[in-house]
Amino acid sequence: MNRRKRLLNTLRGEPVDRPPVCFYEINGYDEHPDDNDPVNIYSHPSWKALLDLAREKTDRIVMRSVPFKGDSPNPIDVLTHIETFDHGDSRISVKTIRIGQRILTERTRRDLDINTVWTVEHLLKGIDDLEAYLSLPVPEFSGVPDVSVINQVEADLGDTGIVMIDTPDPLCQAAALFNLADFTILALTQPALFHRLLERFASILLPQTKAIAHALPGHLWRIYGPEYASPPYLPPRLFREYVVRYDTTMVEAIQHDQGVARIHCHGKIKHILDEIASMGCSALDPIEPPPQGDVELAYVRERYGQQMVLFGNLEASDIEILPTQQFSQKIQRALHEGTAGKGRGFVLMPSACPYGRQLPTLALRNYEKMIELVENL
Repeated sequence: MNRRKRLLNTLRGEPVDRPPVCFYEINGYDEHPDDNDPVNIYSHPSWKALLDLAREKTDRIVMRSVPFKGDSPNPIDVLTHIETFDHGDSRISVKTIRIGQRILTERTRRDLDINTVWTVEHLLKGIDDLEAYLSLPVPEFSGVPDVSVINQVEADLGDTGIVMIDTPDPLCQAAALFNLADFTILALTQPALFHRLLERFASILLPQTKAIAHALPGHLWRIYGPEYASPPYLPPRLFREYVVRYDTTMVEAIQHDQGVARIHCHGKIKHILDEIASMGCSALDPIEPPPQGDVELAYVRERYGQQMVLFGNLEASDIEILPTQQFSQKIQRALHEGTAGKGRGFVLMPSACPYGRQLPTLALRNYEKMIELVENL
């Protein structure tokens, strides 16, 4: 069974020769070792063996957002200025939005040896900033999805994998405007105001989702952002308010056109699993094991496995720090619990990937062990 077929059968709940294994972001396609950009960590030779392994052995799931052709200009762009520059060992980006006499500022930093972007100053610092932001004109949905982006990746992948359409939800876009403390206080104490912000983003995301799902039916999707409303940040009742209320319509739009909606939610999910399932989604990741998470994979498989394909249950930090013999035990447990009894399907996958410039030798050995144990099933 080729890798594309294995993934598609898993998503449909059909028989497979073995569970798929995916390295999440690492796929041997998106990484470019020959790119000499100073922020490209994959140019370091320590990554070569892992990228080759991902390209040749994993069931590849390549994430892509879908651009639009012929869309109207965003009216906020004329009020926005973005400056990017290198400072020491970091790449800094500063975005400002002028609203009357008020200037909103966001600052991000990407260190040259770390493959992540840190928001060191968030755009909105309080209710007055939020009210100003809500006064901005709402971009109108227009244009048609540019499916050529997805078609090209699928042609390049051939029978080695699939494309997964990637989208934030309204909560992700809203919460990211604030630092975490300000977000949680606002979400707890000003629900009506926070709903205004969520509704603003939903008014754009939902028609976009419908258009993409119709133009690209039958694809796997990832909806990210629900973890902002997971415990301990917010109580389950607000997960229902801020996630279920908005994401359910996105899930329905995706699955109306035979797509598979996968909810991405890190952390402690045990007390919101019923809420997640209530959206009708067909997949869930990354189902982190304790102590990072708070629920065992066997529990999720038994109660929700017939509705959802389960992706996970390996913790990214374990790849870098656990001796391979101990990590093997976690792989074996995940494979056993993820496939035991009745269920729609399971994909062995870590919760994220290393992001330092030099890949530790131990991490490479642990990735190799994932492939070895899956292929030996």
